[in-house]
This record gives sequence, structure tokens and C-alpha cells, in this order.
Amino acid sequence: MTSPLARFNNAPHPAVLAALREVCSASVWCERLADGRPYGTAEEVLAASDAATGALTGAGLDEALASHAPIGRPAPGDPVSSHEQRGMADAPEALRAEIAELNLAHEERFGHVFLICATGASAQYMRDELVRRHALTPEQERAQTRTELGRINRLRLTRLLARASASVSTHVLDTSSGRPAPGVPVVLSARGAGGTAWAELGASATDADGRCKDLPALPADARQARLVFGTGEYLAPAADRTRPDAGPAGGAGITGTSGMSNITGTDTVTATPAGTAATTTSAEAQQDAPALRDSGAFFPEITVSFAVAPGEHFHVPLLLNPFGYSVYRGS
Repeated sequence: MTSPLARFNNAPHPAVLAALREVCSASVWCERLADGRPYGTAEEVLAASDAATGALTGAGLDEALASHAPIGRPAPGDPVSSHEQRGMADAPEALRAEIAELNLAHEERFGHVFLICATGASAQYMRDELVRRHALTPEQERAQTRTELGRINRLRLTRLLARASASVSTHVLDTSSGRPAPGVPVVLSARGAGGTAWAELGASATDADGRCKDLPALPADARQARLVFGTGEYLAPAADRTRPDAGPAGGAGITGTSGMSNITGTDTVTATPAGTAATTTSAEAQQDAPALRDSGAFFPEITVSFAVAPGEHFHVPLLLNPFGYSVYRGS
């Protein structure tokens, strides 16, 4: 499987920028790291982050700070900040209230959010840092903020580069014959959160056992995957065997007085199931007997979309017959 660093190096520029914005919202920082690819090691990426953070202008630093939630008040739906600030989870109510007041005092004095690398820090430590840094000069606080931003960026980048991607496999079984379905083309696509466009990742075909085990890994930011099965060529022979002109095998259960050749474009056909005469319209016969459908595969293509999560494997078998199919998540 492709390593996370290789995926980072080879991913499309827009996808990399989107992933980097989850680390730091300063656009210049994101562009600099994306443009610096390829990197030989994860440490080279971290070093590039340090350099890009140090090079941020005042406006760039403000852009980065704008996406950081105050300590004790992570934004709703922001799991990153909630995870990083988990040291606040068990803080006494009095300490939480004091930190909230100190946050406001910090913003009033320095004009920006109090930024600290909160990962692994206790609520008491963060309170003490608020008090200490309130006494700094604006220049000193600005330098301290940049240092904290660099630490946060490093931790988030490390998690990004260590994030395992999801993987997909499939198995096509022909339930009409009780055998694997070999030679079925399969195309894998993926897209990220927010309904982004589908990106085709690769194609393969089922082997003699009906399995497709060489599909590429999904991008780290993939949240949905799609499998398109080209079933037309495989199903066409089965459909041809069930055409009306293929003989009685395709018309089991309907016995005409002159054989299946009596079923044409006329309005009626006389049949004698269990020795009883009945009148059946050709439309009803078409509805009740899949064998009478037009020639060619009834399902020339089958598309299956499903949700994925990083680090998991998704095995999605297809159970197939000429006139029906089902899919499920296997193991």
C-alpha cells in the first residue's frame, strides 16, 4: 500500500491544499508546503512547516490565528480543537470561568486569540500561561504566539502524515450459476467531504475467482467511494440464452398450444398451465416472465457508492444475476 508521505507527495495540488488547511489556515503557509513537494521524509515536511511559519507576515499570522478557537470554547463540530483541548474536560467550573475571563483580557490587550499548544496540557497550566503572558509586551507575545503556532502545526502535520487511508476490494458472484464472475471490469472513484467531484483512481477486472484485489488505496481525505461494475459483456450471454427464440428453457411455466413461437406482437396467447386454458396479454407475459425481455444485458452497468473512513478496509461484494443484484459490506 502507498505510504502516507507518498500520497502527500503525489496527490493533486487542490487536494493537498485542502488537507493542509486543516492544519493551518494561513494560505501562504499552505501554498509553500504544497509547492515544496516532493519531500524525502516526514521530517523534511516538518522542517518546511517551521520555515513557513517563521516566514509568515503579520497578516499571515492573523489569518492563521483566525481559525483557532479560544481555550475552553472549541467551535461546535470542530473535533480537532476538542481533541487538542481535552485537558479542559475535567477542569473545575471555577477554573473554567477564570480561564474564560483571562481569555477575554488577553484578546483585549493583544487583539487576537490566546494561542497555546494545548495537546497534553492541563487546564491549570494553561491558566498559568494566560497569567504569565498577559505581562508580556505586544512584541514578546507575538513571538510567543508564532512559537505556539509552529508547535501546533507540527503536531497536526504529524497526524496528517501518519493517517492511514482506506482501502477497497470486491468480489463478484453469479448467483444464477453459483459461480464466481470473472472478467468483470471495475472502476474505483473517490471523493472527499462536502460533495466534491468524483475522482477516478484506477480500474481493474475480476479474476478467475471473481475477486478484485488490486484496486488502489483511497486518498487520505476520501469520505466516499464508488465502484462501477461493467456487467454488460458478462451478462449478455445469459440474457441471450433467455431470449424467446432460445427455446423452452427461457419460457418455463408458459406452455402455448403451438410452442413459444406463438408469442409475438399479437394481443393474446393461449396457455394451458396445469391443463387449464387461460388468456394472457403479451404485456402481462412480458411482466411475469423476465425470460421474455429484450436481448442484451438488463443491467449493463452497476454503480455502488458508499461511505468510507480513514484506516479501514471496505470489502464490498456484488451478488449478481441477469435480472437482479445485491451488495453488502463484507470482511
